[in-house]
Amino acid sequence: MPVKMVLNSNAPPGTVPVKIYTEEVEPAALQQLKNIAQLPIVHSHVAAMPDVHLGKGATVGSVIPTVSAIIPAAVGVDIGCGMNAVRTSLHANQLPDNLKPLRDAIEVKVPVGFGRHKMINAREAACKHLAPGAERLFDKHPELLKKLRQPQQTWVTQLGTLGGGNHFIEICIDESNAVWVMLHSGSRGIGNAIGQHFIQLARKDMAGHMHNLPDRDLAYFSEGNSHFDDYIEAVNWAQEYARVNRQEMIKLVLGCLREHLPEFTLTSEAINCHHNYVVREQHFGRDVFVTRKGAISAQRDQLGIIPGSMGAKSFIVRGRGNADSFCSCAHGAGRKMSRTAARKRFTRGDLEEQTRGIQCRKDSGVIDEIPAAYKDIDQVMQNQSDLVDVVHTLRQVICIKG
Repeated sequence: MPVKMVLNSNAPPGTVPVKIYTEEVEPAALQQLKNIAQLPIVHSHVAAMPDVHLGKGATVGSVIPTVSAIIPAAVGVDIGCGMNAVRTSLHANQLPDNLKPLRDAIEVKVPVGFGRHKMINAREAACKHLAPGAERLFDKHPELLKKLRQPQQTWVTQLGTLGGGNHFIEICIDESNAVWVMLHSGSRGIGNAIGQHFIQLARKDMAGHMHNLPDRDLAYFSEGNSHFDDYIEAVNWAQEYARVNRQEMIKLVLGCLREHLPEFTLTSEAINCHHNYVVREQHFGRDVFVTRKGAISAQRDQLGIIPGSMGAKSFIVRGRGNADSFCSCAHGAGRKMSRTAARKRFTRGDLEEQTRGIQCRKDSGVIDEIPAAYKDIDQVMQNQSDLVDVVHTLRQVICIKG
């Protein structure tokens, strides 16, 4: 479907349009989008994906192109959060009837929730790749040392770990009954510390101009600002950390599968894509910084991953390079109610019913992740048929959450 809604179509000077790929947007999210559109640094327009919903700092499911400036709170604190997936040669009938032991084994291999690797050299090779950047980061920004307990150990021992919330590891089956490994995570504690640090710096730098901002969380760094280059360096490091974190977890999960399942090979290259990040690109005749907050890159023929909720299907997609979306698409189903509202409305029995047939946690600790708290993934996909083509449809048989 094409763009469903355009805000500010007759926008006054200084306000850009907002092109939205759904007709269902909560009022608070619409206001956030309008706030972003007022910023003088935004180029051409703002795009809102069909999974759009209220976020902190900026709307989740938004794509924000900015000229010579970046909004740290729009990038957020889970810098580089995204997806990783790989298809194996395993067939569904090669999985055991009882999947609980396999789920338990993966949870032992990959620390989840607040867990981390016990050995400081657990992911030694990957850490060596990231260590020079980490050293520069801590030297330039000793404040980060105050935000993390044992900062050197934190980023090292959390590499190759899942975290909590909506982060997950899944074993999935596609339309041909091939077995996939898919996971969702980001830059863990170090990314959070970097995000918070620079959000605070941006607010401090713009303290004298806050009255000109529609929202204090939209404070930004402009090129030439003393912190601009530092933020670019830090955010790029955190995004690389997030990519490597997912890569290391995939290795751990595949190793676990090799210990418990018949011999197999990988039949596709891993897809590893961010959906909370900033990158330099060219759109509508300008070099810009594109912030995708809850959106993935969908350049023509580029592969991406769009997960549903823990009880719904997910999709491997190929981008169509749609210019109006800044070559982007949705990053998932998107929440339709807050975590607090979901916990108040649903019970453990509801969770058990909505995840029937899936080996996963079904306790009160994950009720806020219940499928009914998310938008209908089929409707999301229908609304972005101009943005991506579906390559594979996946259904999970194991879902691991922290």
